[in-house]
Amino acid sequence: MKKYLANRTSLIDASGIRKIFNLAASMKDPINFSIGQPDFDVPEALKQIAIDAIKEGKNKYTITAGEPALCAKIAEKITTQFGPSSHCSAAASWENPSVLFASGVSGGLLLAFMSLVNPGDEVIIPDPYFVMYKHLVNLLGGKCVFVDTYPDFGLHPEKIAEKITDKTKIIIVNSPCNPTGAVYSEDELKAVAEIAAKKDILILSDEIYDKFCYDAPYPSIASIYPNTILMKGFSKSFAMTGWRLAYVAAPKHLKPVIEEMTKIQQYTFVCAPSPFQQAAFAALDYDISDLIAGYKTKREIMYEGLKDKFEMIKPAGAFYTFIKSPKGTGTEFVEKAIKNNILIIPGCVFSEKDTHFRLCYTTTNDKIKQGIDILRKLA
Repeated sequence: MKKYLANRTSLIDASGIRKIFNLAASMKDPINFSIGQPDFDVPEALKQIAIDAIKEGKNKYTITAGEPALCAKIAEKITTQFGPSSHCSAAASWENPSVLFASGVSGGLLLAFMSLVNPGDEVIIPDPYFVMYKHLVNLLGGKCVFVDTYPDFGLHPEKIAEKITDKTKIIIVNSPCNPTGAVYSEDELKAVAEIAAKKDILILSDEIYDKFCYDAPYPSIASIYPNTILMKGFSKSFAMTGWRLAYVAAPKHLKPVIEEMTKIQQYTFVCAPSPFQQAAFAALDYDISDLIAGYKTKREIMYEGLKDKFEMIKPAGAFYTFIKSPKGTGTEFVEKAIKNNILIIPGCVFSEKDTHFRLCYTTTNDKIKQGIDILRKLA
């Protein structure tokens, strides 16, 4: 059978997260801290818009880049956020940006890497990292250059500067970060922008968790550095993980990148799911502050319950915490947790190290408290 397979298939592994997700289906009422999707459902008003769109026959292809009215609204919002009236340092670049509506940020990442990464190109990835970055770069023949951010999970601009070479093509910034929950400071982002500017390097900013920022206003590197490909989505903020909705935006001078991504979308995803694009239009103005407040509470319960038993950094955003294994490897601790009906993910899924585990607090407060009690005993 191996002779039939493309060589590139050997460059990626089956998702460690999906393995745990599949395991959950076979367990009886596990405490599931594994999968990164909210425990609330899509808001009813947004569900109804999607239902109405289906009933009204809006079920056919849209144009490749997405519904024109939706893309225009996204461009308007980005212009307001980063453009001339915003007083951002990169404001001149963000008036009337180019927009592509994609099948999730994951789909956007695939299109971006396919459009940008040649064999041998280097992509700088802060470690720990979202699993897809590594595997997509490898699949396309690029080279992952990891920047160790342990133990505090900050962006560490000085370490990034040390990794820059003539082959560096992209620096990935994921803030708020999966799996650590870190939110990079404006000073860190400015320092990285200065490093990138010296070599005219692209920054890919994955901001899927931008709404989940608990302690201070969320800073985006797009407001600082004009050579930024910006990715935002609806999956996490509105519990639309199965709807596959996101957008990619770039300043005017990077329009050719969006055009190439759109061209590749013609031959891959074709377009994002059309009835759900109608709901995305409404979601752009939908207030979820009450849901975010609920997740701040979950974060507090989790952190306060574990901080005296585990070595951990209080997450400032997203809905993850990346915790050091109290003894042995992260994988060994995860195996012990699973035997006690708790599902967590070993840190080696997200890192070149196997010292930590990722805990996702996207479940009920009662389940979080039950899990804390068990984890404290295991520690």
